[in-house]
Amino acid sequence: MVKKVDWKRNMYIAWIGCFFTGASFSLVMPFIPIYIEQLGAPKNKIEFYSGLAISVTALSAAVVSPMWGVLADRKGRKLMMVRAAVGMMVTMGSLAFVPNVTWLLIMRFLTGTLSGYIPNATAMIASQAPVERNGWALGTLATGAVAGNLIGPLMGGFLAQTVGIKNVFIVTGIILLINTILTIFFVQEDFVPVEKKNMLSTKEVFVQVKNLQVLIGLFITTLILQVGMTSISPILTLFIREIGGERGNILFVSGMIVSVAGLSAFISSPLLGKLGDRIGNQKILVAGLILSFLCILPMAFVKSTFQLGLLRFLLGFSTGALMPSINTLISKLTPAEGVSRVFSFNQMFTNLGQVAGPLVGSAVAGFYGYRSVFIATSILIASNIALTLFTFRKTLFKREKI
Repeated sequence: MVKKVDWKRNMYIAWIGCFFTGASFSLVMPFIPIYIEQLGAPKNKIEFYSGLAISVTALSAAVVSPMWGVLADRKGRKLMMVRAAVGMMVTMGSLAFVPNVTWLLIMRFLTGTLSGYIPNATAMIASQAPVERNGWALGTLATGAVAGNLIGPLMGGFLAQTVGIKNVFIVTGIILLINTILTIFFVQEDFVPVEKKNMLSTKEVFVQVKNLQVLIGLFITTLILQVGMTSISPILTLFIREIGGERGNILFVSGMIVSVAGLSAFISSPLLGKLGDRIGNQKILVAGLILSFLCILPMAFVKSTFQLGLLRFLLGFSTGALMPSINTLISKLTPAEGVSRVFSFNQMFTNLGQVAGPLVGSAVAGFYGYRSVFIATSILIASNIALTLFTFRKTLFKREKI
Protein backbone atom coordinates (compact mmCIF):
# COMPACT_ATOMS: atom_id res chain seq x y z
CA MET A 1 0.00 0.00 0.00
CA VAL A 2 1.28 3.45 -0.93
CA LYS A 3 1.58 5.73 2.07
CA LYS A 4 -0.51 8.90 1.81
CA VAL A 5 1.66 11.99 1.93
CA ASP A 6 0.99 15.24 3.75
CA TRP A 7 1.36 17.69 0.85
CA LYS A 8 1.17 20.72 3.16
CA ARG A 9 4.07 19.48 5.27
CA ASN A 10 6.01 18.75 2.10
CA MET A 11 5.28 22.28 0.91
CA TYR A 12 6.60 23.86 4.12
CA ILE A 13 9.76 21.69 4.13
CA ALA A 14 10.27 22.41 0.43
CA TRP A 15 9.79 26.11 1.20
CA ILE A 16 12.70 25.94 3.64
CA GLY A 17 14.75 24.08 1.03
CA CYS A 18 13.97 26.67 -1.65
CA PHE A 19 14.84 29.43 0.83
CA PHE A 20 18.22 27.84 1.59
CA THR A 21 18.86 27.25 -2.13
CA GLY A 22 17.95 30.82 -3.10
CA ALA A 23 20.03 32.21 -0.24
CA SER A 24 23.06 30.07 -1.11
CA PHE A 25 23.02 31.27 -4.73
CA SER A 26 22.70 34.96 -3.84
CA LEU A 27 24.90 34.80 -0.73
CA VAL A 28 28.14 34.94 -2.71
CA MET A 29 27.11 37.61 -5.24
CA PRO A 30 28.26 40.74 -3.34
CA PHE A 31 31.90 39.69 -3.17
CA ILE A 32 32.52 37.49 -6.23
CA PRO A 33 34.57 40.28 -7.90
CA ILE A 34 36.66 40.77 -4.74
CA TYR A 35 37.28 37.03 -4.41
CA ILE A 36 38.29 36.81 -8.07
CA GLU A 37 40.76 39.63 -7.44
CA GLN A 38 42.15 37.76 -4.41
CA LEU A 39 42.61 34.66 -6.58
CA GLY A 40 45.04 36.60 -8.74
CA ALA A 41 42.99 37.64 -11.77
CA PRO A 42 44.47 40.53 -13.78
CA LYS A 43 42.98 43.90 -12.85
CA ASN A 44 41.61 44.48 -16.35
CA LYS A 45 39.89 41.05 -16.38
CA ILE A 46 38.05 41.15 -13.04
CA GLU A 47 34.73 42.42 -14.48
CA PHE A 48 34.90 39.85 -17.30
CA TYR A 49 35.56 36.93 -14.96
CA SER A 50 32.88 38.15 -12.54
CA GLY A 51 30.25 38.18 -15.27
CA LEU A 52 31.43 34.80 -16.52
CA ALA A 53 31.30 33.29 -13.02
CA ILE A 54 27.65 34.33 -12.70
CA SER A 55 26.43 33.47 -16.21
CA VAL A 56 28.21 30.11 -16.53
CA THR A 57 26.09 28.70 -13.69
CA ALA A 58 22.81 29.63 -15.36
CA LEU A 59 24.03 28.45 -18.77
CA SER A 60 25.10 25.00 -17.57
CA ALA A 61 21.82 24.63 -15.63
CA ALA A 62 19.87 25.43 -18.81
CA VAL A 63 21.75 22.79 -20.81
CA VAL A 64 21.25 19.90 -18.37
CA SER A 65 17.85 20.78 -16.91
CA PRO A 66 15.82 18.63 -19.36
CA MET A 67 18.07 15.64 -18.61
CA TRP A 68 17.37 15.92 -14.87
CA GLY A 69 13.66 16.28 -15.70
CA VAL A 70 13.68 12.93 -17.48
CA LEU A 71 15.36 11.28 -14.49
CA ALA A 72 12.89 12.89 -12.08
CA ASP A 73 9.95 11.41 -14.01
CA ARG A 74 11.61 7.99 -13.77
CA LYS A 75 13.01 8.01 -10.23
CA GLY A 76 11.01 10.67 -8.39
CA ARG A 77 11.28 14.35 -7.52
CA LYS A 78 12.51 13.83 -3.96
CA LEU A 79 15.57 11.95 -5.20
CA MET A 80 16.37 14.83 -7.57
CA MET A 81 15.94 17.35 -4.75
CA VAL A 82 18.43 15.39 -2.63
CA ARG A 83 20.81 15.08 -5.59
CA ALA A 84 20.70 18.82 -6.21
CA ALA A 85 21.19 19.68 -2.53
CA VAL A 86 24.21 17.35 -2.24
CA GLY A 87 25.71 18.52 -5.53
CA MET A 88 25.44 22.21 -4.66
CA MET A 89 26.74 21.55 -1.14
CA VAL A 90 29.94 20.08 -2.58
CA THR A 91 30.50 22.52 -5.43
CA MET A 92 29.66 25.70 -3.51
CA GLY A 93 31.47 24.65 -0.34
CA SER A 94 34.56 23.79 -2.37
CA LEU A 95 34.84 27.41 -3.57
CA ALA A 96 36.62 28.09 -0.27
CA PHE A 97 39.52 25.93 -1.47
CA VAL A 98 39.92 26.78 -5.17
CA PRO A 99 43.50 27.82 -6.02
CA ASN A 100 42.72 30.10 -8.97
CA VAL A 101 40.01 31.63 -11.15
CA THR A 102 39.95 28.66 -13.53
CA TRP A 103 38.90 26.32 -10.75
CA LEU A 104 36.35 28.83 -9.51
CA LEU A 105 34.74 28.86 -12.97
CA ILE A 106 34.80 25.05 -13.10
CA MET A 107 33.03 24.82 -9.73
CA ARG A 108 30.49 27.46 -10.75
CA PHE A 109 29.83 25.47 -13.94
CA LEU A 110 29.32 22.28 -11.91
CA THR A 111 27.01 24.12 -9.52
CA GLY A 112 24.69 24.86 -12.43
CA THR A 113 25.06 21.35 -13.80
CA LEU A 114 24.08 19.73 -10.48
CA SER A 115 21.39 22.26 -9.51
CA GLY A 116 17.64 21.73 -9.85
CA TYR A 117 16.26 21.76 -6.31
CA ILE A 118 13.65 24.49 -6.90
CA PRO A 119 12.12 23.16 -10.17
CA ASN A 120 11.87 19.64 -8.72
CA ALA A 121 10.30 20.97 -5.51
CA THR A 122 7.84 22.91 -7.67
CA ALA A 123 7.02 19.83 -9.76
CA MET A 124 6.50 17.72 -6.62
CA ILE A 125 4.13 20.19 -4.94
CA ALA A 126 2.31 20.79 -8.24
CA SER A 127 1.66 17.04 -8.50
CA GLN A 128 0.61 16.63 -4.85
CA ALA A 129 -1.51 19.72 -4.05
CA PRO A 130 -5.25 19.58 -4.83
CA VAL A 131 -6.12 21.24 -8.14
CA GLU A 132 -8.29 23.86 -6.45
CA ARG A 133 -5.40 24.91 -4.18
CA ASN A 134 -2.57 24.61 -6.67
CA GLY A 135 -2.15 28.36 -7.18
CA TRP A 136 -1.92 29.10 -3.48
CA ALA A 137 0.51 26.20 -2.89
CA LEU A 138 2.86 27.17 -5.71
CA GLY A 139 2.58 30.87 -4.86
CA THR A 140 3.55 30.13 -1.27
CA LEU A 141 6.41 27.87 -2.38
CA ALA A 142 7.71 30.60 -4.70
CA THR A 143 8.18 32.95 -1.75
CA GLY A 144 10.87 30.63 -0.36
CA ALA A 145 13.33 31.28 -3.18
CA VAL A 146 12.34 34.96 -3.28
CA ALA A 147 13.03 35.34 0.46
CA GLY A 148 16.34 33.52 0.07
CA ASN A 149 17.39 35.77 -2.80
CA LEU A 150 16.40 38.79 -0.70
CA ILE A 151 18.32 37.93 2.44
CA GLY A 152 21.26 36.23 0.72
CA PRO A 153 23.21 39.32 -0.40
CA LEU A 154 22.71 41.04 2.96
CA MET A 155 23.81 37.95 4.87
CA GLY A 156 26.71 37.33 2.47
CA GLY A 157 28.05 40.85 2.84
CA PHE A 158 27.82 40.66 6.64
CA LEU A 159 29.52 37.25 6.81
CA ALA A 160 32.28 38.29 4.42
CA GLN A 161 33.16 41.20 6.70
CA THR A 162 32.98 39.16 9.92
CA VAL A 163 34.36 35.71 9.07
CA GLY A 164 36.14 36.29 5.74
CA ILE A 165 35.18 35.45 2.17
CA LYS A 166 36.53 31.87 2.15
CA ASN A 167 34.56 31.00 5.28
CA VAL A 168 31.34 32.26 3.66
CA PHE A 169 31.60 29.41 1.17
CA ILE A 170 32.00 26.95 4.03
CA VAL A 171 28.92 28.43 5.72
CA THR A 172 27.06 28.04 2.42
CA GLY A 173 28.07 24.37 2.29
CA ILE A 174 26.77 23.87 5.84
CA ILE A 175 23.45 25.53 4.93
CA LEU A 176 23.08 23.17 1.99
CA LEU A 177 24.00 20.19 4.21
CA ILE A 178 21.09 21.14 6.51
CA ASN A 179 18.92 21.39 3.41
CA THR A 180 19.98 17.88 2.36
CA ILE A 181 19.14 16.41 5.79
CA LEU A 182 15.73 18.10 5.92
CA THR A 183 14.86 16.84 2.45
CA ILE A 184 15.97 13.26 3.13
CA PHE A 185 14.15 12.83 6.44
CA PHE A 186 11.08 15.07 6.20
CA VAL A 187 9.95 15.20 2.56
CA GLN A 188 7.57 12.40 1.58
CA GLU A 189 6.74 11.29 -1.92
CA ASP A 190 4.39 8.51 -3.01
CA PHE A 191 6.32 7.98 -6.22
CA VAL A 192 6.64 4.56 -7.84
CA PRO A 193 9.79 4.34 -10.01
CA VAL A 194 9.09 3.76 -13.70
CA GLU A 195 11.08 1.35 -15.84
CA LYS A 196 12.72 3.09 -18.78
CA LYS A 197 10.91 0.85 -21.28
CA ASN A 198 7.52 1.75 -19.75
CA MET A 199 8.17 5.47 -19.62
CA LEU A 200 6.60 7.99 -21.97
CA SER A 201 9.14 9.61 -24.25
CA THR A 202 9.54 13.37 -24.02
CA LYS A 203 7.87 13.68 -27.43
CA GLU A 204 4.88 11.67 -26.17
CA VAL A 205 4.66 13.86 -23.05
CA PHE A 206 4.38 17.00 -25.18
CA VAL A 207 1.83 15.30 -27.46
CA GLN A 208 -0.33 14.64 -24.37
CA VAL A 209 -0.12 18.26 -23.15
CA LYS A 210 -3.67 19.63 -23.15
CA ASN A 211 -2.76 22.76 -25.13
CA LEU A 212 0.76 22.87 -26.53
CA GLN A 213 0.33 26.42 -27.86
CA VAL A 214 -0.45 27.68 -24.37
CA LEU A 215 2.52 25.79 -22.91
CA ILE A 216 4.95 27.28 -25.42
CA GLY A 217 3.52 30.71 -24.67
CA LEU A 218 4.21 30.13 -20.98
CA PHE A 219 7.81 29.17 -21.74
CA ILE A 220 8.26 32.39 -23.72
CA THR A 221 6.69 34.39 -20.89
CA THR A 222 9.15 32.83 -18.43
CA LEU A 223 12.07 33.74 -20.68
CA ILE A 224 10.98 37.35 -21.16
CA LEU A 225 10.23 37.73 -17.45
CA GLN A 226 13.78 36.69 -16.56
CA VAL A 227 15.25 38.96 -19.24
CA GLY A 228 13.26 41.86 -17.82
CA MET A 229 14.32 41.11 -14.25
CA THR A 230 18.03 40.74 -15.02
CA SER A 231 18.61 43.20 -17.89
CA ILE A 232 19.04 46.05 -15.42
CA SER A 233 21.72 44.22 -13.39
CA PRO A 234 24.82 45.34 -15.34
CA ILE A 235 23.81 49.02 -15.44
CA LEU A 236 21.88 49.56 -12.20
CA THR A 237 24.67 51.07 -10.10
CA LEU A 238 25.81 53.33 -12.95
CA PHE A 239 22.23 54.41 -13.70
CA ILE A 240 21.62 55.28 -10.04
CA ARG A 241 24.79 57.36 -10.04
CA GLU A 242 23.61 59.13 -13.18
CA ILE A 243 20.14 60.04 -11.90
CA GLY A 244 20.90 60.60 -8.21
CA GLY A 245 24.55 61.50 -7.97
CA GLU A 246 25.04 59.17 -4.97
CA ARG A 247 28.65 58.58 -4.14
CA GLY A 248 29.29 57.14 -0.69
CA ASN A 249 26.13 55.03 -0.38
CA ILE A 250 25.63 54.00 -3.99
CA LEU A 251 26.10 50.26 -3.30
CA PHE A 252 23.59 50.40 -0.44
CA VAL A 253 21.05 52.24 -2.60
CA SER A 254 21.54 49.74 -5.44
CA GLY A 255 21.03 46.82 -3.07
CA MET A 256 17.85 48.38 -1.70
CA ILE A 257 16.41 48.99 -5.18
CA VAL A 258 17.14 45.39 -6.20
CA SER A 259 15.70 43.94 -2.99
CA VAL A 260 12.54 46.03 -2.88
CA ALA A 261 11.07 44.19 -5.89
CA GLY A 262 11.64 40.89 -4.11
CA LEU A 263 9.87 42.19 -1.01
CA SER A 264 6.65 43.02 -2.88
CA ALA A 265 6.84 39.69 -4.76
CA PHE A 266 7.18 37.90 -1.41
CA ILE A 267 4.06 39.65 -0.11
CA SER A 268 1.92 39.14 -3.20
CA SER A 269 2.75 35.62 -4.47
CA PRO A 270 0.54 33.55 -2.09
CA LEU A 271 -2.33 36.07 -2.28
CA LEU A 272 -2.31 36.26 -6.08
CA GLY A 273 -1.88 32.49 -6.34
CA LYS A 274 -5.01 32.06 -4.19
CA LEU A 275 -6.89 34.62 -6.29
CA GLY A 276 -5.85 32.75 -9.43
CA ASP A 277 -7.41 29.57 -8.00
CA ARG A 278 -10.70 31.48 -7.78
CA ILE A 279 -10.86 33.50 -11.01
CA GLY A 280 -8.43 31.70 -13.33
CA ASN A 281 -4.65 31.85 -13.42
CA GLN A 282 -4.61 33.10 -17.02
CA LYS A 283 -6.33 36.31 -15.88
CA ILE A 284 -3.72 36.89 -13.15
CA LEU A 285 -0.97 36.20 -15.69
CA VAL A 286 -2.22 38.82 -18.15
CA ALA A 287 -2.78 41.36 -15.36
CA GLY A 288 0.78 40.75 -14.14
CA LEU A 289 2.23 41.31 -17.62
CA ILE A 290 0.30 44.55 -18.05
CA LEU A 291 1.46 45.77 -14.63
CA SER A 292 5.08 44.91 -15.44
CA PHE A 293 4.83 46.95 -18.67
CA LEU A 294 3.31 49.90 -16.78
CA CYS A 295 6.18 49.74 -14.25
CA ILE A 296 9.17 49.16 -16.53
CA LEU A 297 8.46 51.72 -19.27
CA PRO A 298 8.34 54.73 -16.86
CA MET A 299 11.73 53.68 -15.43
CA ALA A 300 13.26 55.10 -18.61
CA PHE A 301 12.07 58.56 -17.56
CA VAL A 302 12.69 58.65 -13.78
CA LYS A 303 14.43 61.67 -12.31
CA SER A 304 15.39 60.26 -8.90
CA THR A 305 16.34 57.03 -7.16
CA PHE A 306 13.12 57.25 -5.12
CA GLN A 307 11.03 57.10 -8.28
CA LEU A 308 13.09 54.15 -9.55
CA GLY A 309 12.73 52.34 -6.22
CA LEU A 310 8.97 52.93 -6.13
CA LEU A 311 8.53 51.52 -9.62
CA ARG A 312 10.70 48.51 -8.74
CA PHE A 313 8.52 47.91 -5.67
CA LEU A 314 5.38 47.95 -7.82
CA LEU A 315 7.12 45.70 -10.36
CA GLY A 316 7.52 43.07 -7.63
CA PHE A 317 3.74 42.70 -7.47
CA SER A 318 3.71 41.74 -11.14
CA THR A 319 6.46 39.19 -10.48
CA GLY A 320 4.38 37.81 -7.62
CA ALA A 321 1.50 37.39 -10.06
CA LEU A 322 3.48 35.86 -12.91
CA MET A 323 5.50 33.00 -11.43
CA PRO A 324 2.71 31.24 -9.46
CA SER A 325 0.36 31.67 -12.44
CA ILE A 326 2.89 30.21 -14.88
CA ASN A 327 3.70 27.25 -12.62
CA THR A 328 0.03 26.53 -11.87
CA LEU A 329 -0.98 26.65 -15.54
CA ILE A 330 1.91 24.34 -16.45
CA SER A 331 0.82 21.83 -13.80
CA LYS A 332 -2.77 21.87 -15.13
CA LEU A 333 -1.71 21.40 -18.75
CA THR A 334 0.84 18.64 -18.18
CA PRO A 335 0.19 14.88 -17.88
CA ALA A 336 1.24 13.50 -14.48
CA GLU A 337 3.78 11.16 -16.12
CA GLY A 338 5.79 14.07 -17.50
CA VAL A 339 5.36 16.91 -15.03
CA SER A 340 9.05 17.03 -14.05
CA ARG A 341 10.20 17.14 -17.65
CA VAL A 342 7.87 19.98 -18.55
CA PHE A 343 8.91 21.95 -15.46
CA SER A 344 12.55 21.27 -16.33
CA PHE A 345 12.00 22.83 -19.76
CA ASN A 346 10.46 25.86 -18.09
CA GLN A 347 13.53 26.00 -15.84
CA MET A 348 15.69 25.88 -18.97
CA PHE A 349 13.90 28.99 -20.28
CA THR A 350 14.37 30.60 -16.85
CA ASN A 351 18.11 29.99 -16.99
CA LEU A 352 18.38 31.16 -20.59
CA GLY A 353 16.61 34.38 -19.59
CA GLN A 354 19.08 34.84 -16.74
CA VAL A 355 21.95 34.47 -19.20
CA ALA A 356 20.39 36.66 -21.91
CA GLY A 357 19.12 39.44 -19.64
CA PRO A 358 22.49 40.91 -18.56
CA LEU A 359 23.87 40.49 -22.09
CA VAL A 360 20.87 42.32 -23.61
CA GLY A 361 21.06 45.04 -20.96
CA SER A 362 24.77 45.61 -21.49
CA ALA A 363 24.49 45.64 -25.28
CA VAL A 364 21.53 48.03 -25.42
CA ALA A 365 23.09 50.34 -22.83
CA GLY A 366 26.38 50.36 -24.73
CA PHE A 367 24.73 51.45 -27.99
CA TYR A 368 21.85 53.63 -26.83
CA GLY A 369 22.36 54.51 -23.15
CA TYR A 370 21.05 53.28 -19.82
CA ARG A 371 17.47 54.50 -20.21
CA SER A 372 17.04 52.61 -23.46
CA VAL A 373 17.37 49.31 -21.54
CA PHE A 374 13.97 49.91 -19.93
CA ILE A 375 12.38 50.86 -23.27
CA ALA A 376 13.75 47.72 -24.95
CA THR A 377 12.50 45.55 -22.09
CA SER A 378 9.04 47.14 -22.17
CA ILE A 379 8.82 46.45 -25.93
CA LEU A 380 9.54 42.78 -25.24
CA ILE A 381 6.84 42.71 -22.57
CA ALA A 382 4.32 44.46 -24.86
CA SER A 383 4.88 41.76 -27.49
CA ASN A 384 4.43 39.13 -24.79
CA ILE A 385 1.12 40.70 -23.72
CA ALA A 386 -0.11 40.48 -27.32
CA LEU A 387 1.03 36.83 -27.54
CA THR A 388 -0.66 35.97 -24.22
CA LEU A 389 -3.94 37.66 -25.17
CA PHE A 390 -3.96 35.63 -28.37
CA THR A 391 -3.02 32.41 -26.56
CA PHE A 392 -5.83 32.72 -23.98
CA ARG A 393 -8.39 34.34 -26.28
CA LYS A 394 -10.89 31.49 -25.71
CA THR A 395 -10.87 31.57 -21.90
CA LEU A 396 -9.63 34.99 -20.83
CA PHE A 397 -12.94 36.87 -20.90
CA LYS A 398 -15.10 33.94 -19.87
CA ARG A 399 -15.66 32.33 -16.50
CA GLU A 400 -13.71 29.26 -17.64
CA LYS A 401 -10.54 28.22 -15.84
CA ILE A 402 -7.82 26.12 -17.36
